[in-house]
Amino acid sequence: MIDSVPIFPRFIEQRIADAMQDTPAVLLAGPRQSGKTTLARQISGPNMRYLTLDDASTRASANQDPIGMIRGLDRAVIDEIQYAPPLLQALKTSIDNDRRPGRFLLTGSANLMTLPTVSESLAGRMETLTLLPLSQGEMRQGQTNWLDAAFCGRLPKPRQLVLGDALIETVLCGGYPEAVSRQTPRRRRTWAKQYVDSLLTRDARDLAAIAKLDQLPRFLRALAQVSGQLCNYSKIGSAIGLDHKTAARYIGVFEQMFLLRRVEVWARNALNRIVKTPKLHFLDSGLLASLANITAASALADRSRFGKLLESFVFGELSKHATTAENDYYLLHYRDHAQNEVDFVIENAEGQVIAVEVKAAATISVNDLPGLKCFANAAGKAFLCGIILYDGEQTLPLGDKYLAAPLSTLWA
Repeated sequence: MIDSVPIFPRFIEQRIADAMQDTPAVLLAGPRQSGKTTLARQISGPNMRYLTLDDASTRASANQDPIGMIRGLDRAVIDEIQYAPPLLQALKTSIDNDRRPGRFLLTGSANLMTLPTVSESLAGRMETLTLLPLSQGEMRQGQTNWLDAAFCGRLPKPRQLVLGDALIETVLCGGYPEAVSRQTPRRRRTWAKQYVDSLLTRDARDLAAIAKLDQLPRFLRALAQVSGQLCNYSKIGSAIGLDHKTAARYIGVFEQMFLLRRVEVWARNALNRIVKTPKLHFLDSGLLASLANITAASALADRSRFGKLLESFVFGELSKHATTAENDYYLLHYRDHAQNEVDFVIENAEGQVIAVEVKAAATISVNDLPGLKCFANAAGKAFLCGIILYDGEQTLPLGDKYLAAPLSTLWA
């Protein structure tokens, strides 16, 4: 760890540059302090004007006279665009009058694509890319996209093994640049607490006009206890006195802020994926550890608890790979009526699937395969292989179409 916030190469940078070659506006969306502003300013250079709506006077001007603000811009970076929705229509008008590519690079700390005004205003005029917190590959100079490699049938060999206590520390640290820069676990926990407090008192209020902000921290901590489990709105909400509709709405707000995601169940019928119960996963294991009060000592003492945290860590890493992969992938989970489960099902655009189980253990055997085999039977010809990611050093065959691979292949 180092004292200043580290600057790492971001795998999505080339994607942004490519989009700005043929698209008038590019939106870089992701959670606060994931590195969006730093990356946007690096890409834009001196030839694009920089405006941030985090500045109160700029925000007021954007909301009061959006047309006047945009009229004076030729090419610009507009940071935290979600704070001035009226700018979206003004941007549409400006782009319709001048469709040169790369005119506007926008950033947003809320998932703007869930808002009707965005899809209506900038459809066909804007490309959206997602920047999540740092991946382990970005921090460790990885060279391979794990998803692309897995679907080509050649998992990479680990370049930097992270095992045992070092793996626990990695998972607890997470990927936010500010957290990575902190030298001790206590300092990282302090940062995480203040980060979440800021999100829940400022961004949640601005996004959803939630009156009872005091309920949000309790609800988020409750969700941290069930990360990786099925999303039962009624059960989770009732634990802190919320009805299921309010609980569902609050989860939607947390999704907009990129704190967590609902993961749909794999099913052959697309409608069944929607109507069946999703799982909840936090996107950053460091934030999750802070919310759930998991430390290195408690992770060592309770491996099952660490196992759930490790599962969310892998979800975050796979999600980051998905944002920069050559092909399109969807992260799902599997659970049948007999309670057979698979942690993650990764599906490509052709409907082919790879099943992934996550194990905190350093030893794996064929006894760990029942869930994968049940899924293979359900998926039929679409099934490519089943992979157990574990805390080990070697990639091991476990029979036809099954193998165990080190977690460290995720940043090879």
